[in-house]
Amino acid sequence: MSTTAGVTPERIMQLAWGYVPPMVLEAAIRHHVFDVLDEGPKTLKETAAATGASERGLRAIMNVLVGLNFLAKDGEQYKLTPESETFLVSTKPGFQGGVLKHSSGQLIPKWLQLNEIVGTGRPGVAVNQEGDGSAFFQNFVTDIFPMSYPAASTLAKHLALNKRASQVRVLDLAAGSGVWGIALAQSAENVMVTAVDWSGVLPATQATVDRFGLTNRFSFVAGDLLTAEFGSGHDVATLGHILHSEGETRSKELLRKTFDALASGGTIAIAEFLVNEDRTAPVGSLIFAANMLVNTEDGDTFSFEEISTWLKEAGFIDPLLLEAPGPSPLVLATRP
Repeated sequence: MSTTAGVTPERIMQLAWGYVPPMVLEAAIRHHVFDVLDEGPKTLKETAAATGASERGLRAIMNVLVGLNFLAKDGEQYKLTPESETFLVSTKPGFQGGVLKHSSGQLIPKWLQLNEIVGTGRPGVAVNQEGDGSAFFQNFVTDIFPMSYPAASTLAKHLALNKRASQVRVLDLAAGSGVWGIALAQSAENVMVTAVDWSGVLPATQATVDRFGLTNRFSFVAGDLLTAEFGSGHDVATLGHILHSEGETRSKELLRKTFDALASGGTIAIAEFLVNEDRTAPVGSLIFAANMLVNTEDGDTFSFEEISTWLKEAGFIDPLLLEAPGPSPLVLATRP
């Protein structure tokens, strides 16, 4: 068998074990490895005593984490790296381990059906449907709150709602944890938020809003996005990571409905996993498109150019990108 000079199968072999890092990270998070090491470096025996996990099990996963640079080892002691100290300690505001906590129970089992799903083009279970979706999102939305909060705070700073003299009405669509409305309400005392989501998800929204002490600034509307009552005259509408699960047809309809719910001069803000116009990058957004294949009936990821076209068709003007922490910039546009 001949091979091209300089080409090796190393990358393919690495990808063959690609499921291991998220599983190891999940196990470490669930056994509080990063949390106890945040108290200070510890030996394997000390970590086992602090977590209650077995020394054999911890040795295996902690050595993998050293190899992945999520832990460092100094003699017999393990310690956090700057990356894990910032993003993998559950008590810190930058914690990004929420999605990893769902790997073994909710995410990977569905991906194991990928061969069949590619053949049929249909998921085994669609989380964009209220019945199955509510059960999936009840805990998930809270766990991914830290993923969106920095971007939501950036949006709040950009909009500078505290400089407006009158009350500002915010429509938080598919509110989930309420992260977008919470960040905007924190930025200005004149902000009132209407949060819309499925009835099975709203209790999680309400609990998070209450934790931030903002319940008196929120009202809650239960229902599907295309049938729920949005009201009218809102100054801001946020769609935080929802278009990808809706698919093109429902997304266009949702944007038209949102346009009608905004006041003249109102802003729509959209968070998405954007792909480039040719759908060749970035790889994270391309992977997320495959995740939509696995988990939704019509979901996908879209480019700024596609979403801009839909916004203009709905009546919005001046679509633009706002750089923000997260997988992609935010997409903003204005109702004239």
